[in-house]
Amino acid sequence: MYSASGDYRNAAILILIGMMLDSMDGRIARMLHVESELGKELDSLADIVTFGVAPAMMAYYAYFSYFGIVGMAIAALFPLFGAYRLARFNINAVKSSLKYFTGVPITAGGGLLTLLTFFHGKMPGVIFVIAFFALCILMVSTIKIPSLKEVPLPKYGIIITLFLGYAIYMVFRKEHHRFPYFIYVAMPLYVAFIGYQLVRFKKKKQ
Repeated sequence: MYSASGDYRNAAILILIGMMLDSMDGRIARMLHVESELGKELDSLADIVTFGVAPAMMAYYAYFSYFGIVGMAIAALFPLFGAYRLARFNINAVKSSLKYFTGVPITAGGGLLTLLTFFHGKMPGVIFVIAFFALCILMVSTIKIPSLKEVPLPKYGIIITLFLGYAIYMVFRKEHHRFPYFIYVAMPLYVAFIGYQLVRFKKKKQ
């Protein structure tokens, strides 16, 4: 709905928050011993909506709406390719290695498309269209992408991230125009935390 009203900034921020939460949901489920086949299916559906449909809606309203039904068809390619990528991952999840992904994950693809759309008006449309189709192809490709699944995520990290998410929600609920600015604090802290865990994991492995 933010995309439909032309508010790409808030739309992008909400998708990026979705990326933060997506990086933890599986680990939280395993930590609490509540993982299930139902949870896995719901996770895939949530991924298609958050990182497939939502970024495609942003792309449509920002760039492809000018082309009518052709623009709709082009924008629809992204969630379709993303759904195929997820389906392929789900049936090969047992066989796949923890060290790499086959093809760009829909989370990364949707995140990159979101960031590109965020700069709507500051980037030539041709570059965006090329990047759009490239991401679609990369998702269904067989390129090996390094995975960070083996990096541990301690309990206090989950608490910190949930607190940041709650704080963002409170700011957003009370004052709409202040919402985008708070993420400039939350995201660097989250990125710094992930970087710290990578260094810590590397030292531990050595």
